[in-house]
Parts: sequence; C-alpha cells; structure tokens
Amino acid sequence: MTQIDHSTTQRADAQRSSFTNGTTWMRGLYMVVLALGFGVGQTLLSLTAIAQFLFLLFSGAPNAQLTRFGETLAFWLGDTAKFLTCASEEKPFPWAAWPTASRALVAERDKPTEF
Repeated sequence: MTQIDHSTTQRADAQRSSFTNGTTWMRGLYMVVLALGFGVGQTLLSLTAIAQFLFLLFSGAPNAQLTRFGETLAFWLGDTAKFLTCASEEKPFPWAAWPTASRALVAERDKPTEF
C-alpha cells in the first residue's frame, strides 16, 4: 500500500468514526443551541447600544448598569464564538456561570470619558 493510499484510508476511518461518535453529535446540538443564543445576544447588544446612546444623549453620561451588562455580554459573545468555531471546548453560559466584568475593565469604565 502506498503512502497516499494509507493516508486516504486513515482519513476515511476518522470520518466514519466522527459520524458515529455520540460526542460529536452532542457538540453539534450544543452548537445549534448556542448559535440561536448568539443571535439573541446580537439583538440584546443592539438594544443595549441604542439604550446606552439614549442615556448618553439625554443625561450626558453612560448608564453604569448597561455598561456592565454590555461588558459581560461581550465576554459571553466571545466565549460563544470560540466554542462555535471549535477554538475552545469550554461551553459558555448556560453550561457555565455568566461571565463577570474583569477588574481592568471595571477600572477603565470608572475613568471619566471625553467625547
């Protein structure tokens, strides 16, 4: 058997085993659920951005609660994107705790902003 035939056989065997592997199908189910959640997250991000702009427009300052929510939502969207693209094996919320804003981001948020 030649080297090319051997590698083709190995790839075919690996593909067959991934089709029958329950772990692969479970990951696919998680990916579908998280892809739907990612769409909801994008909508929430848009609504948060609009609300934050309105706060900024009428009060002259961003809303601290919306800022914190936006930070954690951004972390969740990033973690979800990593899982969906197989860059991470760790499942994000709801299979893990909701992300928290890091101290560096909280300190950065508390600084006065100039526009």
